[in-house]
Amino acid sequence: MISTYWHEDATCRTADPEELFADSTRQKRARAVCTGCPVRTECLVEALDNRVEWGVWGGMTERERRALLRRKPHVDSWKRVLLEGPAPQQTPRARG
Repeated sequence: MISTYWHEDATCRTADPEELFADSTRQKRARAVCTGCPVRTECLVEALDNRVEWGVWGGMTERERRALLRRKPHVDSWKRVLLEGPAPQQTPRARG
């Protein structure tokens, strides 16, 4: 089960917010903070589900998140897509 308080385990919890909400030239450093973070996916889910416009979340910049949201505009739950996996496909039963 995913904790509602995932941010308590985030690597960036002690980082300077200025680093995480950096301009485009410093975003590579901000993304490096996410490398190896145990709750990276939960963080990204939060940003995508809530359409967070600024900062690096889950290792993705705002530009990368916007591009992903444009490519997949009909996703209503990134939590389901990224954490729970796709819904099982129904296979038609053979008639016999």
